Amino acid sequence: MNIEQNIGQAAAEAVEKLYGVTDEALVQISKTRKEFTGDYTLVVFPLLKASRKSPDATAAEIGEYLTANHPDVDAFNVIKGFLNISLKPSFWAARFGEICGDPSFGRGAATGKTIMVEYSSPNTNKPLHLGHIRNNLLGWSVAEILKECGNTVLKANLVNDRGIHICKSMLAWQRFGGGETPESSGLKGDHLVGKYYVKFNDELKKDESLLTDAQQMLRQWEAHDPEVYTLWQTMNGWVYDGFEKTYKRLGVDFDRMYYESQTYLLGKALVEEGLAKGVFYRRDDGSVWCDLTADGLDEKLLLRADGTSVYMTQDLGTALRRFTDENLDSLVYVVGNEQNYHFQVLKLVLSKLGYSWAEAIYHLSYGMVELPEGKMKSREGTVVDADDLVEGMVETARDMSAELGKLDGLSAEEASAIAETVGLGALKYFILKVDPRKTMLFDPRESIDFNGNTGPFIQYTHARIRSVLRKAADSGIDYAATAASGSGSASVSENILPEELELIKMLSDYPSAVQAAGDNFAPSVVAAYVYDLAKAYNGYYHDHSILRETDPAARDFRLRLSEQVAAVIKRGMRLLGIAVPERM
Repeated sequence: MNIEQNIGQAAAEAVEKLYGVTDEALVQISKTRKEFTGDYTLVVFPLLKASRKSPDATAAEIGEYLTANHPDVDAFNVIKGFLNISLKPSFWAARFGEICGDPSFGRGAATGKTIMVEYSSPNTNKPLHLGHIRNNLLGWSVAEILKECGNTVLKANLVNDRGIHICKSMLAWQRFGGGETPESSGLKGDHLVGKYYVKFNDELKKDESLLTDAQQMLRQWEAHDPEVYTLWQTMNGWVYDGFEKTYKRLGVDFDRMYYESQTYLLGKALVEEGLAKGVFYRRDDGSVWCDLTADGLDEKLLLRADGTSVYMTQDLGTALRRFTDENLDSLVYVVGNEQNYHFQVLKLVLSKLGYSWAEAIYHLSYGMVELPEGKMKSREGTVVDADDLVEGMVETARDMSAELGKLDGLSAEEASAIAETVGLGALKYFILKVDPRKTMLFDPRESIDFNGNTGPFIQYTHARIRSVLRKAADSGIDYAATAASGSGSASVSENILPEELELIKMLSDYPSAVQAAGDNFAPSVVAAYVYDLAKAYNGYYHDHSILRETDPAARDFRLRLSEQVAAVIKRGMRLLGIAVPERM
């Protein structure tokens, strides 16, 4: 049920009866701001021409009509031409019953749309680092949220497995590796290859001819030189094994895998098409360009003079293949904001080629992750390695949980699982709670805290509720049976506490929060919602007894309310890729 829509419809009927206005676009309903009393607010200023009365008089007249004629409207107040409408506790009690009876609560109806979300896109010359973590967590969460909104979603990864940077690692291993392998060194494959990428740049300072040799190796690779190609396959294989372990621990997965070595030539046919249409032009040296100066941009290279492709060529071809093969309705690229210009050009060039679906390409441009010490630099080996960061977060979670007594009574296996859940939850929540478009400062010390706006605080709230429900079951309290029989429902409806009403209203807002997160490609909306819900429940739990409540009907209602809060916390956190423990 869309409550806002229903109230808007009721207000539209009132306006038509009172003033003869049939234009529903003039009826603007929104949730009442927190500082005012009410559930929904009607803006009356667009109606003044029809009412021929002051804003306050118009609002009061509509409020009186709704109170008299709508069974769920309890009261209203008017503040400076804004009509704030309050719904009856009985309405919210009935709404709570609907939520309890809906196993798919929060999931949108099927849209019939297919959306591809591309994220991760690592290079095979180094391990994943903190910046990749934001990219992966953001892309995965956006995909899950879009799924929850009723879309068919394909998660895609385009691996950058070719190019000069890959050859740098290969050449350094060939010259200085001495046959070292992941097995002989005990290093994960991606870490071993990354070690030689750093080694190349260190040695380049001593011998500049290394760069010329790496460029020669790239030409050999493009010519499929057997020795170079075999080395490339071997070292990439090491990296893929390493990536897979990192992805698995982060809980990240993909439906489609693309490799630049297989896609970098795809755009050449499109370039020929553009030349034939007069969209592109060829210079005297044989290179192909698109002149975008009339669009406020510059001239964009699409093919080099030697006929080799550039990133833009590849992305043009890959986009066409994806929209054609997968019948996509939209394609979301999760790529850092340093590539804003690239995606602006990509959409523009595709539009000039006549592809209407170019407008269905969206660049989710996210801000960089910075550390208290400053920016990271891969070639200098100063990045924060993803595996090291995750392991550090888990160890810190273990230490802090033990200090606070949250692992007391648990087996070593249970304690280890809790540390993993809390450590990863802290990392994921800290990153995803920030609006993706903002540059963020990541401080691991701040992310693991059982108080405040953190993952562990929300996880502990869920575990606390589950503990209460276990105790109820151990005491033989069957609150679900009470709900099924309807026993005491009338008295509960009449005696709902303000804090309970607030929690029910917050639960009702969950589908809207998920939809807003999907519309804006912003997991931070879900994160903020779940935190507010957990915070409100903790205040309620602190002020009101649940298991010690002497009125059985009130006690059972509070248990049902607690159960639904835990269920929605779990649903919301799942969309962020965060597990919530049953006990802590």
